[in-house]
Parts: sequence; structure tokens; C-alpha cells
Amino acid sequence: MKRILSMLLVCVLLASVVLFCASCDKSGDDGATFYGDDGTKDLAEAGVQALTPPAVTGDPSALKVGVILIGDETEGYTKAHMDGITAAAAALGISESQIIWKKKTPESEAVTTAGEQLIADGCTYIFSNSYGHQSYMQELAGKHKDVHFVAVTGDTAASAGLDNFSNAFTNVYESRYVSGVVAGMKLKELIDGGKLGDSNYDGDNVKIGYVGAHPFAEVISGYTAFFLGVRSVVNNVVMDVRFTNSWYDYDGEKAAAKALIDSGCVIIGQHADSAGAPTAAQEAFSAGKVAYSVGYNVSMLDVAPDAALTSATNVWKAYYQYALAVAINGGNITTNWAAGYAEGAVAITELGKNCAEGTQAKVDEVVGAIKSGELHVFDTSKFTVGGKTVTWCYGTDSDGDFIYDKNNVVADGYYHESYLQSAPCFLLEIDGIRQINNDSN
Repeated sequence: MKRILSMLLVCVLLASVVLFCASCDKSGDDGATFYGDDGTKDLAEAGVQALTPPAVTGDPSALKVGVILIGDETEGYTKAHMDGITAAAAALGISESQIIWKKKTPESEAVTTAGEQLIADGCTYIFSNSYGHQSYMQELAGKHKDVHFVAVTGDTAASAGLDNFSNAFTNVYESRYVSGVVAGMKLKELIDGGKLGDSNYDGDNVKIGYVGAHPFAEVISGYTAFFLGVRSVVNNVVMDVRFTNSWYDYDGEKAAAKALIDSGCVIIGQHADSAGAPTAAQEAFSAGKVAYSVGYNVSMLDVAPDAALTSATNVWKAYYQYALAVAINGGNITTNWAAGYAEGAVAITELGKNCAEGTQAKVDEVVGAIKSGELHVFDTSKFTVGGKTVTWCYGTDSDGDFIYDKNNVVADGYYHESYLQSAPCFLLEIDGIRQINNDSN
């Protein structure tokens, strides 16, 4: 399923998702329980597990692994995957010669071609790292039952019903929330120090911005988590989001960030893969504007030494070490895998020199609360949709389809993200976040 089709579906369905979820409390309806009809909420029953690597009983030298990548080591998102696979392989005794990389593979039939080549080369476990690779990976899995395929960031493995096809993601919304806390600490420092002007406010609310790739659940979940992290420190804040409609578009991301800064946004977050947004923030900072950046995947301090505060990131080694250990043993990788801070699968990068005093201590406090279960990112008491508290919501897949239309994904006071599938499904448009057209101010 290609990303452009997904984007169109999301645009059609998003309004109905938001309206339905915010306005209804169906907790008493038949079938409207959380997960199972008996109201249970066990992770394994829901289909998502945060599994640790099993003990290796097979021969690591006998394994051959194929990796299909949307980019290469020059692009942050793919580099994070490559680093994770390399680190996991080294920890398990898998040599570099046992891994075959297919870099810069577009979301097209090129995936099928790459997969067939990897199979011909003897690979029995094949991973891809882009959502648009998924449909081709699933087709390959249907044809080659003796090869296990993993579409990382995908969401169709459970419905596909194939024993040799899996999905995986991290609970990156946790690290996005923490990166938002870092931004919130800086914002508070700026407010307390009288560093903001009238242009940085919309009424009583401070303006921040966000550069998003596509209006998918993955991006919406992430920017909502970031916003909630900011608002846990500074409550009077609004966030404008601009989409580039591309996962990697340096010029587009830089232009979107510049437009947000020019409109008065003080801090720019991002869910896009280049350094365009941090570069725009650094240029604005150097020109005397109040402008800071929170990046994604990798530290942006090299390109934005003054403006970069931190980046939310995935620690992909946590997943690949699990998956490759299973592969060495000749087993089946779990259908859906997702893990966060508790399993060391997400993090933020080093703090920039211009972070507010006390930021590290606050980060440690928040991470500890997430690990212990005391803090839930999507605590429904912390946000509203259309002025209403969300008490009932269908689960959706990344396209916005109501695939969990018999179950409520809100329980115990929070939205349970990445419990029904590893990929994010949060599509709510919460109050305080505004999507801005790229051609508008």
C-alpha cells in the first residue's frame, strides 16, 4: 500500500474519526469493551508484545539476512535502522558479510525485485523499513513461505494471516513526549525571562510549530505526544503543523520550518527525516530571532549547535537483537512487536547547550514515571477534542480504517497506543493543535 494512497484515505477519514471519538461515550454498549469482549487488556491477547531476545541456540554463522531500506546512511531514519541492525548483529555474532543491504529502494515494485534478489542470494529473513514497502513485502511473504518477512512500521501483519509476515515499531511516542518536555522547559525559561514578543503569542497562548511528513497516524500520534509533553510544563501553548507530504525533503522541511518561525513559532518539532527544519531554526537563531529545534532520529547539534535542544529517537537495536536472535534459532518472529523506555527501545539524544537549567533532572523524572506506569502519554484528562474529554474511541490502522470497530481503545483514563498493533493508530485532532496549509501563513 503506497503512502500517497494512505494520505488520501486519512484526509477523508480523519474528520469522522475525530468527531465520533470525541462526542460519544459508548462504554455501556454491547461489544464496546476494551480489547476483548470480556474487557481484558492483556498485551499478548491484543497482539502486541515487547519481547526480549531469546537465548541463542542456533548457529549465527548459518544466517543470511536481507535488509530493504528507503534511504541510506546519509539519511537519519535509515541510518538509525542500519546502526540498530549492525549493533544487534555484532552482539549476536553475525558478521557483516551475512547481511545484504538494498539501499534507496523506492516504495514500488522495486521492493519485489530487491526481495527476489535477496531470496536468490540465500536470505531467509528479510526486513524493510518504510511503510510504503509493506504491501510488496506481504505479497512476497505469500509467495515464499520458507522466508520470513518483516515490514517495520507496517500495520497489516495481523490481518494478513501469514505466519511468515510480521510488523514492528517502537513506542516512539514516549520519547516524543519527553522531547516535548525538553521543549517545554525551554519555553518556560523564555517566558519567565521575558524573551518573547507579541508575535510569539496567539492571544494568551505561546506559539510553537511542527514540521510533519504526512497526515498519517504515525505522525499525528508523534506530534500529539510532543505537544502534550510541552504542555505538561507550559499549559498555555498552541502548535501549528505544516506537512511536506514527503518523508525526506530537505528544502521542503526547511521552508516549512522557516514559515512557522516567521509566523512567530518559538520552537519547531519535526517528524521528517532531514536536517532542514533544524537548519532553518539555526539560521533564524543566528539572525537574532528566538528559534529552537527538536529533531528526530539523530542529534541535530552538528547542523544547529545553538538551536537544537534534543531529538526524539528510536533505539532499533532493541528490536533487531530480538528478531535476529529468533532468526538464528530458526523461529517465527512475533506478528506485532512494540516497546518503549521500559525496554530501552526509545530515547532522546544529548541535550543541547541552550537547554533550560534543570532539564536533565526533569527528563529523568519523566522517563522514570513512564517506565513505572505512573505517567501515560495519552492521558485523556490532559487533552480534549472539540472541548470534550475522550471516553470512547475506535482503534484504527495507519490509514484511518476502523479495523477495531468492536472495541474501545480508551480505558483506565488513557488512550492505549500501540497495544492493538505495533504501529501507531492515534488519529485524534486534539484541541490546541492546528494543521496549516503549506501555502498559507
